[in-house]
Amino acid sequence: MHWITTTLPWILASFWATVILAQAPAPNQTFPTPAFTYDNSSFLLHGSPFVIIGGQMDPQRIPPIYWRDRLSKARAMGLNTIFSYVYWNLLEPVQGQWTSSDPSNDVVTYFRIAQEEGLHVVLRPGPYICGEREWGGFPAWLSQVPGMVVRTYNEPFLAAAKSYLERLADDLKELQVSRGGPLLMVQVENEYGSYGENHNYTAALRDILLDNYEIPLYTNDGGVDWTLAGGEVPGALAAIDGDPSSGFRARDMYITDPSELGPLMDGEYYTFAPDFWGSENVHNTTVGRPEQITQFLKDLDFVLGANNSISLYMFHGGTNFAFSNGAIWKNFTAAFTTSYDYGSPLDESGRTNELYFTLRDKILEYVPEGSVPEPVANLPRLAIPSFGLRPVVLLFNTLGKKQVRDKPETMEAFGQAYGMILYEHHINATYEGKLQPGDRARDRVMVYVNEKRVGVIDSTYRNPANVSVFVKPGDKLQLLVENLGRVDYWSRESGTFVALEDPYKGIVGDVAIGNETVGGWDIYCLTLDEPPEAGNTTAKVDISDGVPPAFYQAKFWVEGTKDTDPTTLDTFVAVPTGVKGNVWVNGFNLGRYWIIGPQQSLYLPGTVLVPGTWNEVVVLELEPTGAEMTVYGADERKWGNNPDPDAP
Repeated sequence: MHWITTTLPWILASFWATVILAQAPAPNQTFPTPAFTYDNSSFLLHGSPFVIIGGQMDPQRIPPIYWRDRLSKARAMGLNTIFSYVYWNLLEPVQGQWTSSDPSNDVVTYFRIAQEEGLHVVLRPGPYICGEREWGGFPAWLSQVPGMVVRTYNEPFLAAAKSYLERLADDLKELQVSRGGPLLMVQVENEYGSYGENHNYTAALRDILLDNYEIPLYTNDGGVDWTLAGGEVPGALAAIDGDPSSGFRARDMYITDPSELGPLMDGEYYTFAPDFWGSENVHNTTVGRPEQITQFLKDLDFVLGANNSISLYMFHGGTNFAFSNGAIWKNFTAAFTTSYDYGSPLDESGRTNELYFTLRDKILEYVPEGSVPEPVANLPRLAIPSFGLRPVVLLFNTLGKKQVRDKPETMEAFGQAYGMILYEHHINATYEGKLQPGDRARDRVMVYVNEKRVGVIDSTYRNPANVSVFVKPGDKLQLLVENLGRVDYWSRESGTFVALEDPYKGIVGDVAIGNETVGGWDIYCLTLDEPPEAGNTTAKVDISDGVPPAFYQAKFWVEGTKDTDPTTLDTFVAVPTGVKGNVWVNGFNLGRYWIIGPQQSLYLPGTVLVPGTWNEVVVLELEPTGAEMTVYGADERKWGNNPDPDAP
């Protein structure tokens, strides 16, 4: 150990000098001290010791117009660095189609704004990011690449990952601190040690990053022996996540390669946790938990008091708009909510809260007096009085193109990533018995006979409901399958199959009724990228309990002018008589609602609304009951749980 600590600065300097020289345009050029590097105990920014006081905040979960507001509040809490995941599935939703020109994916602008607000940046590009995100950030099209196996030394996967990482680097290269930008470090993969130990794979990713960046690399793993052993990468600084006390001890105990040693950093210190859908799953928050706050402050003292580095995960969580949440497989589907509030110091609507100021007071003890700006005051949110919705069309009347197959095929086989898929069979024999939709429900199967709902098979339960049917010639059987979110995290200690390698949605295998296989299917892909245009529809739609899903529509007036600050239009949309579905406002998909909670309202950013005119809301209710459908906007959010009407 004495040899390691005394020679480490020379090893690191030699390593990074080799990296920079390898990318230099002229072999005889001389180089100054790296803009950002580290020795055995400290990060060095332009040659001076630098403690990273960071927080996680991902641009693709936040309306772009609000990026500056959120980043300025990060700086005002005392943070000096933003850690940011980047979502491959949004940047390359179709193979070869790069979408960084979409404002929500303009990571370059986000990083430049961070720099303007006095923040540095640490990039976490994946290709796998976890983040409670759909399939850990992988695009769904990966599942259809021949021979594909994710997160291992697999040529098809590495080829796709290399293409993605290089394209991202093309956008970000000029933002490196070595070129005057805010970007300090790049992470290699993400918590790989929890998943595997294929060091050829992680070394291949390291080499791709070394070919494209001239700043230090690091890894981030759980602070125990086997996760650190699985995730370590020669030449990349080993960081930990979770509890800093035990994690730092483990890092120094189990990481022995000198090229992986250096300053201690807790790359994910959790404040607090995400929410899962479920009647028994309460909202995760530190409100009313003073012992948790005390632990946060104790841990900040432990880390910052020793001049070590930290990143709060999350500083600001944001929102899983549309269908972008992930899930965990626990022998049932534990699906994350639309809200990614996370109990964070900056709430889902970007308002500071009590936790924000408690953590800020502690951080200010460790930074020069007067170096942190004062946070701006929270602006009030908008309250929208309740108004009624009218049913405009049934989902089954908007089906579009039909695919005909003898056996069911998955969403991915049709090039579909998200939303729902409908399997329709016209009965030509008599069947009776338990319905089995392939190998298992993937993830929520709504069963209809002659367009009347007869049951729901829901994989969020370890033992989903058994739905039995009796059908005869002339009947129509319809199975509407909802993707609740592909698995984003699997660990070697999970005790299940490798769920990350099984992303397929819809129906996998045959449909059986009793002991009989049912063949011959009309299949409709319902991506729900946008709701149907219903504004001029006047036909009456009869709604009663058990009818197929229905779209409802209404318009509501928003006061203001084009100069109105959109922040003052932020609100939380609730559908109090709804069971489950999605809400669009002015064509923007806010995400899923579900009566079971703990989320009982959807964040509606004021950026979506147009003041001084009528705005449109469309609701897709999956389980209409015949009750009047209403909507309102709350200026204060309430969390809560209700019984599941479809519980087995």
